[in-house]
Amino acid sequence: MAKEKEPTHRLVAQNRKARHDYFIDDTMEAGIVLAGTEVKSLREGRGSLVDAWAGERHGELWLFNAYIPEYRSGNRFNHETKRPRKMLVHKRERNRLLGAVQRQGVTLVPLSIYFNDRGIAKVQLGLARGKRQYDKRETDKTRDWNRQKARLLRDRG
Repeated sequence: MAKEKEPTHRLVAQNRKARHDYFIDDTMEAGIVLAGTEVKSLREGRGSLVDAWAGERHGELWLFNAYIPEYRSGNRFNHETKRPRKMLVHKRERNRLLGAVQRQGVTLVPLSIYFNDRGIAKVQLGLARGKRQYDKRETDKTRDWNRQKARLLRDRG
């Protein structure tokens, strides 16, 4: 029997605040068009998705406001740090995502950037609905209670 391989994703950047601010209904993987110095900078583990969002421009899906710092050894061929980056998805998926954004009032939020097992940079997108303040408090309460419950169970044996 062959042993199944687990996906080996090398996480580069993660948007932890997104799971606090939004209900994530659906997630999907998308490719991203990057310049050479952007890839090198991401391979160093540098990048941030704080305040990043995905949307439509000229009928295509783009990633806006994602910060990928300049590559240290890139000299004059470096890239802009917060430029819009085109995302690669199938036409049917793009139409489904953009239709959901227009009809249901949801937002496309990038959750993480990682390298897949083939070494290609990917973005995990989430269809997100905004949380209200009381929803955030409720989430914090349940998280704290689960943490406290785990401590109690661990201490008792």
